[in-house]
Amino acid sequence: MGKIITWLSLTVGMAFLSANGLTLADTPQQPVNSKVGQENVAQQPVNPDAGRVNVPLRPVNLDESQVNLNALGFDEQLWGSPGQPGDRRALLASIDNSLRYLASAKAVEAYRKYPVQGITRDRVRRSLVRFRQLILKSRSPAELQAAVKREFAVYKSVGRDEQGTVLFTGYYEPIYTASRTPSAEYRYPLYRLPTNFERWKTPHPTRTELEGEDGLGTTSQLRGGELVWLRDRLEAFLVQVQGSARLQLPNGKQMTVGFAGKTDYPYVSIGRELVKDGKLPLEGLTLQVLVDYFHANPAELSQYLPRNQSFVFFKETYGAPASGSIGVPVTAERSIATDKSLMPPGALALINAPIPYPNATGQLETRLVNRYVLDQDTGSAIRGAGRVDIFMGTGPKAGDRAGAINGTGELYYLLLKS
Repeated sequence: MGKIITWLSLTVGMAFLSANGLTLADTPQQPVNSKVGQENVAQQPVNPDAGRVNVPLRPVNLDESQVNLNALGFDEQLWGSPGQPGDRRALLASIDNSLRYLASAKAVEAYRKYPVQGITRDRVRRSLVRFRQLILKSRSPAELQAAVKREFAVYKSVGRDEQGTVLFTGYYEPIYTASRTPSAEYRYPLYRLPTNFERWKTPHPTRTELEGEDGLGTTSQLRGGELVWLRDRLEAFLVQVQGSARLQLPNGKQMTVGFAGKTDYPYVSIGRELVKDGKLPLEGLTLQVLVDYFHANPAELSQYLPRNQSFVFFKETYGAPASGSIGVPVTAERSIATDKSLMPPGALALINAPIPYPNATGQLETRLVNRYVLDQDTGSAIRGAGRVDIFMGTGPKAGDRAGAINGTGELYYLLLKS
């Protein structure tokens, strides 16, 4: 985000083994889609190009395919339920954000390079304008479904296996306490992007070289470039994973920070590293489990955090909402991050994805849901046609839900028929 909340995307779902999505392990422990088996990638080397394909989207014939047509109109969160209002306004706002992006020179350049024949910036823009009209005029899921089937063509992601299987994780914008000045309580800095960063020789310095073995950066070349200090080393690391944060300052005011740049190392999941070393089981691994482990074993932070050599720099965003890679705000449960070398930026998508909800006792339970979303973000851990990161919002509750997203589903894009 701002990333942007995820250049890294992480879901802590994915980033870890899965808030922005970091999921602790890169693949689900229990596939939500029982039709699809999952390999245990925690035991395999990571290939950053895995799942990358030449043709990421393929048109679907709705009359002959096994696509559930009800999914095209029924979005429970859009329509709401008794005692639970829908979020139509949020979806409309997210559509407007994409339309603003599509009117930019940045969008013109992005679509000039877009690889899927027939998917153009103008077609994506017209599709959003028309879908917005349908959202405003449709009085029921059935009415919207009929209009979408009549007017829109559907493109399906080939997924990670050429069969449409997509791994979903979640990401979010955390809220932590911090200070603009260092003290005995606030010791762990986030750094501004160095003014000479573009002239840095490669390979770039590692995480340990930049922040020291203890994370304090006492002898770092970045000294003097601190933006803000946190009181917990793991929290400072997680801000780098999420790509943005809201920081509660001692004077009661709030500071927001967003992604400004990163070093040239790939992201490494510390959750996966703990599993590999036998410190934690893959089954049941969530962000909270990871946090609890390091709180119980703080000395191990110096062993595991440096394994992720990628280092993120920040800028103050002065209260602006978390933004995606296309430069517009991301909307809770309506914005997704994908590989922007393969998927159409700003476009309207429909996901069939595992999303957790609190039950009557407050425990999270995951169910497959259909959700209209806008493709507005990306992340260094989000590679290939089989990966999607869902933005879940801001704060602890959003973080709990984001960290629990780690399962398979399907991804579709909706475009007006030619």
